Amino acid sequence: MVFDTRLLTGVGVMAAVTDAGNFARAAEMLGLTPSGVSRAIARLEARVGVRLFDRNPREVSLTEEGRRFHAQVMPLLAGLEEAASEAAGAATVVRGRLRVSVDPWFARMVLASRLQQFLQRHPLLSVDVSTSNYREEMMSGVDVAVRFGPPDNSSLMASKLLDTRVVTVAAPAYLERHGEPRSPHDLVHQEALLFRDPQTGLPFPWKFYRNGALIEVKVSSRLVLDDPSVAVAACVAGQGIFQSLAVGLAPLLSGGELVHVLPEWSEELYPLYAYHPSRHLPPAKVRAFLDFVREIATDTGAA
Repeated sequence: MVFDTRLLTGVGVMAAVTDAGNFARAAEMLGLTPSGVSRAIARLEARVGVRLFDRNPREVSLTEEGRRFHAQVMPLLAGLEEAASEAAGAATVVRGRLRVSVDPWFARMVLASRLQQFLQRHPLLSVDVSTSNYREEMMSGVDVAVRFGPPDNSSLMASKLLDTRVVTVAAPAYLERHGEPRSPHDLVHQEALLFRDPQTGLPFPWKFYRNGALIEVKVSSRLVLDDPSVAVAACVAGQGIFQSLAVGLAPLLSGGELVHVLPEWSEELYPLYAYHPSRHLPPAKVRAFLDFVREIATDTGAA
């Protein structure tokens, strides 16, 4: 069924005539001519099949059928106006339900402990968080998605949130048993913990950058994981050396649970991007979330 937009226009003109009492004053309110108002009412009466107004030279009044029709449609018209106002307010007021899909590493290591702060800042907002590091259909049912890695050539809008260093870390107990590597090449004799790239299904290669130089090391490992937070837990337990994103690791490094290995070879940066579907200005709730993520990333020293 195709909605007849002229019906909605006619109802709006009918409401103005009812409030104004005659066609001339209604025309002034609407910015139309009196004849234009008269034609709109005539079309509406033809559409609904009843006479809505009794007319005389000085004023018009609703017929009995007109009063019944007016009573039925005015709540609907008010609902449309309320919906339009709410939609317009969404551009400036942080409210409603925000649905986000966030990379598991960032969600667990950075975002989770700060969500209460975000909610307190925006009391009219509720947040629904799902975690995934996959990009296929990542915008399904969400307002914004957050993923590590460079953006692909999709139609989505991508906004960079931060750059974080790629660091190599190990537990003190592991280094006591195996010795601390002095160069990237020493890692071929160490036990590595590998993280699988969700896009390719293969472990991320280990690369080391310093002063523009790049060394790629083929490390050996008996343990490959698809969740970097699990890999960090295994690293803290002394099971091997892990190459990780720096964001979120500060508490483990400052607390001595992990040691930064080969810090002079940690110049590689890896980006975190947010995606949303529209090329227009996103709703206020999305902008507030993106600003908050940038803020907490700065707090962690990742940016």
